[in-house]
Amino acid sequence: MFQKKKDVFFDNLVMIAKNLQLAIQVFREEITKLSDAEEFALQLKTVEDMGDHYTHEIILALNRTFITPFEREDILGLTLKLDDVLDCLEACASRLELYNILEADDYMMLFTKNIEMCIQEIVYAINHLVEKRLTDMTNHTHKINELENVADDLLRDSLKTLFSTCTDAIELIKRKDIYGMMEAVSDSCEDVANILEGIMMRSS
Repeated sequence: MFQKKKDVFFDNLVMIAKNLQLAIQVFREEITKLSDAEEFALQLKTVEDMGDHYTHEIILALNRTFITPFEREDILGLTLKLDDVLDCLEACASRLELYNILEADDYMMLFTKNIEMCIQEIVYAINHLVEKRLTDMTNHTHKINELENVADDLLRDSLKTLFSTCTDAIELIKRKDIYGMMEAVSDSCEDVANILEGIMMRSS
């Protein structure tokens, strides 16, 4: 009888976070089985389409709702930055398929693990946001920032190794692009963390 009233913003933010978890799961499967890259890229496109649906729901709600759980600009900014993470991940999957990369190297696996950890921290932070435990988000946003720094170092190391060992110019171009795109996913996760930190600051 006394069920908690649902909040369209929080409900869809939770769904976006869960969708990101599904996306990185599909991406990891693609990385470990690149012979089926086309199939996994299509799966990830479907996940990305679902993410667009949740994003659209939040934007619609912003247009018709007077009272929001926190600042409208923060809701929109967070939603769009979360969507950017998914878009970047889907773009990586498509590029792997386009370039016909048949086997992931150690750096691709390390980038994937970094992204996976970033997304898990995002999920934790979003859950704290929904539960209105804003101070609990701090550890997770800091962890995302640390992971993005690791991704920066990983990009430098991967490019240094690539340029010193790869003698095939076309393969070098492909790998360089893939590394850069994978690092960009971690960058987009840091953008989410920055929005969350702004929400904490304005709510304190």
